[in-house]
Order: sequence, then C-alpha cells, then structure tokens
Amino acid sequence: MSDLVIGEGVALDLRLAKLPSRALARLLDLLVQGGLLGVLAAVLGVVESVGALDDAVLAGLLIVMTIAVVVGYPTLLETVTRGRTLGKMALGLRVVRTDGGPVRFRHALVRALSGIFDLYATFGVLAVVTSFSSKQGRRTGDWLAGTVVLRDRAPDAGVSPMGMAALSMPYPLLGWAQQLDLSALPDDVALSARQFLTRMHEMRPDVAARLGHELASEVIRYVALPPAGTPPWAYLAAITAERRVRQMRAAETTQREAWERAQARYPAYAGSPAPTALQDPAKGSQLPTMPPVQDRVPDRVPDRVPESASEPVAEAEEDGFKPPV
Repeated sequence: MSDLVIGEGVALDLRLAKLPSRALARLLDLLVQGGLLGVLAAVLGVVESVGALDDAVLAGLLIVMTIAVVVGYPTLLETVTRGRTLGKMALGLRVVRTDGGPVRFRHALVRALSGIFDLYATFGVLAVVTSFSSKQGRRTGDWLAGTVVLRDRAPDAGVSPMGMAALSMPYPLLGWAQQLDLSALPDDVALSARQFLTRMHEMRPDVAARLGHELASEVIRYVALPPAGTPPWAYLAAITAERRVRQMRAAETTQREAWERAQARYPAYAGSPAPTALQDPAKGSQLPTMPPVQDRVPDRVPDRVPESASEPVAEAEEDGFKPPV
C-alpha cells in the first residue's frame, strides 16, 4: 500500500504498482512505439523512392520522428490522460505525483527524457535497480520527476456487515487504546490487521485463531501489550479502530486550519462555511469529511475483553489499567 498523503492531510488508500506489471505495461508501449516508427519509416521510404528529398533531410526527419515517438508519445499521453499511456491503461496503472496529485507536462517530460537513459541506454537495468532500491518501486525518472506509479484499478474492497462490525472498537479496550503510541506501527502491518478483521468470519475457526495470533504477535513489536486476557482479535480491532479515529481527527484538524488560513488571507471568504468534502486530486472524487470526534474516555475501563456475551466484564482498578503480563 502507498503512504501518500494529499494536501488536506488524508492518507490515500492506494496500491503501489509492482515491477512485473510496470514492465508489462512498458512492453506494450514499446510495441505501440515500434509500430508507429515502422509506419513513419515506411512513409519516409516512399518519399525517398520518389526522390522528393535528399538524404540529409531524410536523415534529419528520421531523427525527429524517432525523438517524437520515444519522448513525445509518453509525454503527450501522460499529460492528456493524467498519468496513463496505452500500456498503463491496459494494466490499470497511473502515474501520480508523490503528494497524490495528477502529473503535469513537466513531470511527464522529465520521466520520458530520463527513460532514454534508465530504459533504453541501459536496456532497463538501471530502472530495475532503482525500482528495487525504493520502497515505492520508483525508477530514476520517478525520482527526478517526483512521481510514483499506482494501481488505478484495484480489486473490490467491499466489506461485509460482519467485517465492519469486526472493525469497531471493543468498548472494554476503549480507554486503553486512547493512550497508545501508534506512530511506530507500519502501514503494511496495520493493513494486514484490518484485512484479517474484515475476513476472519469467512475463515475456519482454527485458521482464524492462528492468523490472529500471528498478526497480534507482529503488532506487539510496535505497540504496547494488551491488558491480560485480551483475545488477539480484540487487540487488533482496538488498534485498528483507534488508528482510524486518529487519522480522521488529523484530517479534520488539518482541513479546519487550512480553511482558517484561507479566510485570513482572502477576506472575501471570511465568515463563509468550511467545505463539506475533501478533494482527492489523484482521481477527482469527493471524500466526505468526518464529523468532529468527541472525547471518549470512560470513567472506568475493564481489564479484559469477555470471551462471550454471557460472561461478566471485570472492572479494572481505580487507575483504569492493569499491568500487562
């Protein structure tokens, strides 16, 4: 998953394009470019046979057409289609800026020019090396242009009602989760926990228990231990829900501060209501804003999650916590 954050402070839930899909898209583009060069060369051959131009002019035209196909083809298409060539369209890929915004002419031109060196001059070796050395799979042209390639078409990530229920905060862990430090939790680990919670009801009980224990053991490396007796699924659900609440609160605060700065800079907007939606510049869609998040600290926090609905919930000590084991 990507760690792109747009200007409004919202993390984009987008999938990075892998090297095989990018290579296949490049191969399709090379086939198209080769076909264009073949047609143009055939036209030049006809002109040469007629004798309308001398050899020097034909050589110059051949160089110009080659540059137009090699550099102009990706530059024009990525500018017009906002980051997509024919090969990327076929594979469902898109080039965006590192801040999640759409690419412009200068980004597409830098990527196309750098492709002469890291794709053609080195037969793709430089592009492969730089892609493997980057967490986001960025080749040399992406580094110079400040871009990254994403999967524009991702599988349907619909979550069933049972999966949504599994993502809710377990109330006995509410106060404990609010005081956690989640800054060290990697995005890929958090995503794995979320995907497990939304699909665990579809798994066999033994498989769900094993995967839940493995994921909880991985999360414990970055987050504090849960209260004694907490099941793995409840531990993961509490962290996932709290992480999402903090992201929504940060996005809301960032948007409000940006609107206040805009009102101070442009008096014409003073007193007008803040926007009701956040704009995703990568796709042009509207993301609904989140309602204000109220304080949710309960008076007392149980020290463990009950194993069943009939089991009574044990109350914690007066300080609201029980030391983890």
